[in-house]
Amino acid sequence: MRDRFEAFVTDRLDRLLRYATALTCDAHLAQDVVQDVLLRAQHRWARIESMQAPEAYVKRMITNEYLSWRRRRAARTVASTHGTLDALGTPVADPANAHAERDAMRHRIARLPRKQRAAILLRYYEDCTDAEIADLLGCKAATVRSHISRALATLRTDESPSLKEAMT
Repeated sequence: MRDRFEAFVTDRLDRLLRYATALTCDAHLAQDVVQDVLLRAQHRWARIESMQAPEAYVKRMITNEYLSWRRRRAARTVASTHGTLDALGTPVADPANAHAERDAMRHRIARLPRKQRAAILLRYYEDCTDAEIADLLGCKAATVRSHISRALATLRTDESPSLKEAMT
């Protein structure tokens, strides 16, 4: 059983960390969340492994851990991603505008309420349906649509200084 859990973690750790980072908007908090979840999952691995979709279950655990009351305080302080460089790749004309826009969007998303942020992430990053998101968040599909609608409205009307700077 331990070997199967280790194989699961080895195969999926990068994806789980990317998912948690997109959800929390903070790489350090994402690492903490994933670590806590994997520790709990290891103790229950025999049951989790027998499920139809163990990776989906672990992602739900990550979502629930992020949304839990224990993480509320940590989620309020979102680390700035300014000064962080992506891996070097093929040179392009001027990536500064794309980086500034992406950074501005991350900051705007980070200011959304947690459930709205989770719904947006699950819809557009994980490509989940309303029913799947509702199941993950423990609410009705109509509530999911409401979370997404409100989040998109907030993102469209957000006039944050970082966005204005990114556009100029």
